[in-house]
Amino acid sequence: MSQKIEELARANVRALTPYQSARRLGGNGDVWLNANEFPLPVPFELSQQTLNRYPECQPKRVIERYAAYAGLTPEQVLVSRGADEGIELLMRAFCEPGKDAILFCPPTYGMYSVSAETIGIEYRTVPALDGWQLNLPAIADQLDGVKVVYMCSPNNPTGNLINQDDIRKLLEMTAGKALLVADEAYIEFCPEATLAGWLQEYPHLVILRTLSKAFALAGLRCGFTLANKPVIDLLMKVIAPYPLATPVADVAGQALSDEGIALMRQHVAELNANRAWLFEQLPQLNVVQQVFPSETNYILVRFSDSPKVFKALWDQGIILRDQNKNPGLAGCLRISIGTRNECERLIAALQALSLEQA
Repeated sequence: MSQKIEELARANVRALTPYQSARRLGGNGDVWLNANEFPLPVPFELSQQTLNRYPECQPKRVIERYAAYAGLTPEQVLVSRGADEGIELLMRAFCEPGKDAILFCPPTYGMYSVSAETIGIEYRTVPALDGWQLNLPAIADQLDGVKVVYMCSPNNPTGNLINQDDIRKLLEMTAGKALLVADEAYIEFCPEATLAGWLQEYPHLVILRTLSKAFALAGLRCGFTLANKPVIDLLMKVIAPYPLATPVADVAGQALSDEGIALMRQHVAELNANRAWLFEQLPQLNVVQQVFPSETNYILVRFSDSPKVFKALWDQGIILRDQNKNPGLAGCLRISIGTRNECERLIAALQALSLEQA
């Protein structure tokens, strides 16, 4: 019977390899450095007792506060179930299955391909250059039939910013042909690099944001799409009737208050300081081959024997994210920035491995 049920499914879904989130991969750790989360809970509590009523589709307080935070107008903001829903909404609104395509530049976030495969949209890849910058001539060669280009900056999992001159050139290349979607999930760690101020100049620019990273609300599943009104209006046609549960909107509104934003910036300063400390410590270890620059709450590190390092730390309850299957990332593990104590435990475990290898 189960075989018959599988045969009922769409062929592309049967063939799909799902995105392997940190929680799907599991582990029994107590030092979770694999999902780019904030390491400690934040002190928000539910205040709304209206669960008998459906929520607003686009909660007014959340939209207005995020618009003020991003320096935009409310009509330029759409809130959804994480930025992941924003990724998919753009495909659903702008790409016709079997006809249109999306494009992105690996190594980068894995949900672009998974969402495209789920919907039945072709995806094209143009591998990044050395330093994980855009290969503009190769992108130009692949743009025919592309409706949406996804670009993650700072990029996950590499941690680097995309050169802004190249972004402008890409915006010029895609004008009138495709949307350019800048995924800014980690922008709070380098706010000066945001493209939000470019929306007025480029009607086809779209920006994705989230409360999961710097705002320390990964469990809330709340993300934002920033764009000009014509794009937002089209996304509103395909979004679910009630994308944000009342408790989600309640906590998101608190996080986007003046006090909530101040708390977020305090957390960013703490994580950036811990990241700087790790940058000092990691290169001193002989199991480490290379530490890549990062503008985020994680560091990409190449190890001399990454499978051994990954398993040894896993067995000690220190869970990292293996990047070996990503193009160009052989030998690499991604390390989320934890508390100072968690960072010290990581370094101590790596020092012990280094002594074994010496």
